[in-house]
Amino acid sequence: MNNFSQLMKQAQQMQAKLLEAQNKMNDVEICGSSGGEMVNVVISGKGEMKKLTIDPKLMTPEDVDIVSDLVVAAFNDAKSRLEAKMSEQMGDVLPPGMKLF
Repeated sequence: MNNFSQLMKQAQQMQAKLLEAQNKMNDVEICGSSGGEMVNVVISGKGEMKKLTIDPKLMTPEDVDIVSDLVVAAFNDAKSRLEAKMSEQMGDVLPPGMKLF
């Protein structure tokens, strides 16, 4: 029975650490870019797009499809960077071998 109470205590401590790390990540903003930084996306720690910047040189009618692809690429770059940051942040909290993604 003592082992069970110790296990529950450890689980509560891990839960508290995860919540703390998660709250820290909510304040993080990550920038991703594509097209030689002609398209930039900033996302929050929750993965929500906060800002989109497109170099005006890309805004000719013929290039709309290219710009759309670059926006998607910039967002995916930012999301990948966010996931790496979250893994790094949570690495100290999670037991060895356990992954979030």
